[in-house]
Amino acid sequence: MTFIKRYIAPVFILLTAFFLPKLVLPYVNDLEKAKLVIEKVSSIMIILAITWAIIVTIKVAKKKYLTKYDISSENNLRARKLYTQFNVLERVIIFIILIIAIGLSLMLFDSVRKFGVSVFASAGIAGIIVGFAAQKAIATILAGMQIAISQPIRLDDVLVVEGEWGWVEEITLTFVVVRIWDKRRLVLPTTYFIEKPFQNWTRTTSEILGTVFIYTDYNVDFDALREELTRLLESTELWDKQVNVLQVTDSKERTVEIRALMSARNSPQAWDLRVFVREGLIKFIQKNYPESLPKTRVSVMNEFDEKTQIKE
Repeated sequence: MTFIKRYIAPVFILLTAFFLPKLVLPYVNDLEKAKLVIEKVSSIMIILAITWAIIVTIKVAKKKYLTKYDISSENNLRARKLYTQFNVLERVIIFIILIIAIGLSLMLFDSVRKFGVSVFASAGIAGIIVGFAAQKAIATILAGMQIAISQPIRLDDVLVVEGEWGWVEEITLTFVVVRIWDKRRLVLPTTYFIEKPFQNWTRTTSEILGTVFIYTDYNVDFDALREELTRLLESTELWDKQVNVLQVTDSKERTVEIRALMSARNSPQAWDLRVFVREGLIKFIQKNYPESLPKTRVSVMNEFDEKTQIKE
């Protein structure tokens, strides 16, 4: 039923265009001028109705085809790919259809047609100037089409761009909207994703590894920390049971650097899992190994007996 409602307006315009001469001409005095005007108006209305119907058909066909793919599902890589391609290509096709419709409407008038011929005859230098002026705009549109075909990004991809972490919310021919984790929107030109490097966390899969760094004293029990990490991961559904690693990745003059590596099904869950594990490991150290918290040691030389004392 919704499908039929979308065609009511263009069909009404088309029928009006066909019946307009019969409805108006019997009531006018100057038949020749009125007939000319009505023919032009009817032709424009027919072009408008056909254009409208084509655009509606494109939108309905796209929506009907994409209903088979759920972009909100967890494993939505193919859905995001198709949504990105169809949304961008839909805008390109509609843009071309509108340009053709406007051109056909203007060509109905002899004065405009003659003007167009004279302009095209002397538009060599002007075309070069306009080409340089519109270089960025054209490059942006071409970049949008390139994104639709090569797909360095897709709808709902997780990106780190300009130091911000968020999801691709919208892709148009000229700009991309990234929804930041705190609900802000970062708007970038499409050329940005062709010319500059950025991180795409869901390019091939939504699965991702999360890291947590803990800094402790040298006397910490690493095996106890490994057991606690395993206990924490097994106690939450955020962990996908794939990766569970705890390693000492660096040693400095005052502390050792411990890295906990874990896996999750997607980036939002990986973020929550990292926060959960970080808090759990810190609480574990505070409760069971408070002496292993980072310390600053100072060596003091006694000037009388030259004995060294260590103060912690």
